[in-house]
Amino acid sequence: MILQSDIVLLLPEITLLSLACAVLIIDTFSRDPLRNVTYLLGQLSLLITAILVIYLYPDETTYAFGNSFVSDSMSTVLKAVICVITFVVFLYSHDYLKKHEWMKGEYFVLGLFAVLGMMVMVSAYSLLIVYLGLELLSLSLYAMVAMHRESQSASEAAMKYFVLGSMASGMLLYGISILYGVTGSLELDALAIQISEHSEHGILLVFGLVFVIVGIAFKLGAVPFHMWIPDVYQGAPTSVTLFISSAPKIAAFAMAIRLLVNGMHPLLGDWQEILIILSVLSMATGNIIAISQSNIKRMLAYSTIAHIGFLLLGLLSGSQEGFAAAMFYVITYALMSTGAFGIVILLSRRGFESDNLDDIKGLAERNPWFAFIMLILMFSLTGAPPFLGFWAKWFVLKEVVASGYVWLAAVAVLFAIIGAYYYIRIVKLMYFDKPETMTAIKASQQMRFALSINGLALLIIGLMPGLLMSLCITALVQ
Repeated sequence: MILQSDIVLLLPEITLLSLACAVLIIDTFSRDPLRNVTYLLGQLSLLITAILVIYLYPDETTYAFGNSFVSDSMSTVLKAVICVITFVVFLYSHDYLKKHEWMKGEYFVLGLFAVLGMMVMVSAYSLLIVYLGLELLSLSLYAMVAMHRESQSASEAAMKYFVLGSMASGMLLYGISILYGVTGSLELDALAIQISEHSEHGILLVFGLVFVIVGIAFKLGAVPFHMWIPDVYQGAPTSVTLFISSAPKIAAFAMAIRLLVNGMHPLLGDWQEILIILSVLSMATGNIIAISQSNIKRMLAYSTIAHIGFLLLGLLSGSQEGFAAAMFYVITYALMSTGAFGIVILLSRRGFESDNLDDIKGLAERNPWFAFIMLILMFSLTGAPPFLGFWAKWFVLKEVVASGYVWLAAVAVLFAIIGAYYYIRIVKLMYFDKPETMTAIKASQQMRFALSINGLALLIIGLMPGLLMSLCITALVQ
């Protein structure tokens, strides 16, 4: 029987679903070529959903629908952050779509359904609900990448993303079926108990764990399941790349916490060893290959892979503080990635993507303020103090050392130093090279204001990181 309390817990998701369907219907009959109504309704939907999420902040962990859906501090914080990040992404994307005269209402509709999938993933407490949320998110992203039907590169990127994503989803589902076959449970708490009691099936459980980690690693973009990231980031329209690189990483982190920590914590020793390998490979591959890239979207794609390696360090530490550090890292990364791709959109114009490193030459002469914002973003991605990115790396490395993996922390520092090269190269191009064009940078006031706040937030929060870290610790301790 469905209880009224169950419906209340799902009120943000139900509201977002209803609003997304309403936006879809309104957009279908809209005659406005600029899709302003669709855009405004999409932003309003995100604001209403975020307000509901915060208003329904639970005093304690609460379950619904037979313990398959959970409302706790972590889910509340991550859902609110996803809505805020997506709000900013929509704002940047609206500017991009207007510049390129490619305004599609489907972008905002699919974005809302993708957010719904992310919210389901964040609160999923059953293997089946995790999979349903992941598929809703993935199908929306496949369609968003393929939206620009006239672009051959976008169609190719969408096909690669779809084929590889389908394989990863199949592997995840296979792992879930193995775990269910051994334990007879889909609910995560019961799964953890059954795993502890079925130690005689250790090989089968580890076999299922491996397939589950494949699904998580693909969605995060960890090596060797990273093949889709560079091609999709480069081939998709920049507005779509911006979306893929930000909020979905937060949902993937939540999926990792739910599956590995809540559901398979008894197998901690096994998944720690796997994550160590994925982490080192991701940091090495991402940082080294990024050095040779001339396309800024492709460079940021390999940067993403490297940052996922750092994110995994927090997870593999196996402690609540380590999980909080990983949560801090993924929120910080979403802010940095949103700002970096926002600058790429700012520099673009009709018929010109501005996605090569040469296009950023002399930005300090063309626009000193946004050169400064880009400098903040690059130094934060590098991990230089006092920017927020420094504290993200610091908290993760501190927990890795506390867990006894001193050598792993040393490896991470080494690759962070290597990675600093390609970020500082962008600063050098902006401040020490002559611009190839003095074309005026055109962007709306809303875009300029949001991008300025985005960049400055990395400096301001970096000066007092304890507030965000305290929020992450509180969210994971409840």
